[in-house]
Amino acid sequence: MKIQNYIYALTMIGIAYGLSSCGAGADNPGYEYAPQMYNSVAYEPLTQIDNEQEGSWLSNREDGKGEFYNSNINNPHKMNMREPVANTVPRTKDGSLPYRLKAFELEEAAKIQNPVALTPEVLAQGKILYNQYCIACHGANGEGDGKAGEVVGGVANLKGGAYINLPEGHIFHVIMKGKGRMGAHGSQIPQERIWKIVHYVKQEIQKQ
Repeated sequence: MKIQNYIYALTMIGIAYGLSSCGAGADNPGYEYAPQMYNSVAYEPLTQIDNEQEGSWLSNREDGKGEFYNSNINNPHKMNMREPVANTVPRTKDGSLPYRLKAFELEEAAKIQNPVALTPEVLAQGKILYNQYCIACHGANGEGDGKAGEVVGGVANLKGGAYINLPEGHIFHVIMKGKGRMGAHGSQIPQERIWKIVHYVKQEIQKQ
């Protein structure tokens, strides 16, 4: 009987210890399962560690390399941060600052001149870009009758009313920042391409 009581007491102590070890407090973070999932190694964006033994005292990597080893053979620039993907939207192209005007600053935007020279090649590129980004809502002729425009409703007819006389800077700004039902496209289309679309709208759709 005493042995049973002894076993029972040990069992209860073990259970109590197990439950108490699961707790955490201000001075005790408790136990972590797979702590590397919670406390990952922070890699420097502009450098790489190519010493395969660096951090070996901590590592449990399957490839046998040290925990801090982070060289990427696919990156020729010897840094963890990759260069921007081709054809993504640049933020400081040619050293210029990002476009800073707010969505409501239409009067200021209207004063901006199109920096892209008008050429037949630019118009051809503008047509391609218009078909990629604009035709779904505005339609092939800019009359607001695209397939998506029919569903959304209220899409501007670029050939009608006050839209004919809108400055190029105004059109550029609305494409960048959006207006009304028009969503902002500044995160999707580089500024130079937007200006090419503006040329196409003014020259081919509005015939100005």
